[in-house]
Amino acid sequence: MIRTAAITTEQTVLRDLPLEELRGEHILWYWVDLDQPTEEETAILHDFFAFHPLAIEDCLQFIQRPKLDYYDNHNFMIIQSVNRKTLDPEEIDIFWGSKFIVTFHYRKSVEVDTVWERLLDAKKIKNLNPVQILYHLVDKVVDHFFPSVYQIEDSLIQLEAEDADQYKTDDLFDIRKELLKLRRIIFPMRELLYRVLNSDRIQVTKKSKVYFKDIYDHLLMLTEIVESNRELTKDMRDSYLSVNSNRMNSIMMTLTVITTIFMPLTFIAGIYGMNFDHMPELRWQYGYFAVLGLMAGISIAMFAFFWKKGWFRQDD
Repeated sequence: MIRTAAITTEQTVLRDLPLEELRGEHILWYWVDLDQPTEEETAILHDFFAFHPLAIEDCLQFIQRPKLDYYDNHNFMIIQSVNRKTLDPEEIDIFWGSKFIVTFHYRKSVEVDTVWERLLDAKKIKNLNPVQILYHLVDKVVDHFFPSVYQIEDSLIQLEAEDADQYKTDDLFDIRKELLKLRRIIFPMRELLYRVLNSDRIQVTKKSKVYFKDIYDHLLMLTEIVESNRELTKDMRDSYLSVNSNRMNSIMMTLTVITTIFMPLTFIAGIYGMNFDHMPELRWQYGYFAVLGLMAGISIAMFAFFWKKGWFRQDD
């Protein structure tokens, strides 16, 4: 679907104009949105707008890393929004010049729809220009990062409240995987905004640059939240492994003590289990009870020795 909006020299909005009328003398600037375009609609990028082939190629190859390119008569930017359900990136391609802005996306974009409806209102178009539309698009995309980040943070806090030996490691690794997905979107977007702020080829007024700086600050905040949560998942993972390691050490120590105590008993029983005819103790009246007493004495002595050594004490 192709939709168009043109701002006239009288500061009025004309919607759904044919492409040929967008370059009329009474048109101050225009916005063309290619929403889930067909192959025929995609062809206008080359046939009507004559954008650079490399930029068009980037549009057709899903999904590209956020980037900013400069060409002779237009600039090209790729930004990524986040799918709230899957946390997968969704690409939005933006071409803009002094008198136009063209957005291109293969999937329905809530951010583009929101900006389209809110900013192209007749009461709000005064002093608008393509760069300001660009700002609002990027700002809306970044604003939609926050709910996903906060949702993951709440899940992590809830998981952290449980004891390390109770929560499921699968849940912890799922959260870490989700944080990694967001990190792969937010970090490149932060680098992109840094380029915008430090670029001399984008005609951004000092007043408008303040707004882009605000977006950059939001991305810095998101970066810190994601990184701190990733560190927290790492600490929780280490804590879980430490608890399980201590439990395993305790179990192994108990089994070692039991095995060690029974070793001399097994040795004694093994000797008296031999089938020799001439063993003096076999005919002794009290031999059986003496051997049992000896075995009990050895067991008690070894148990007391291990207890004194502290092998049965559990670490706090």
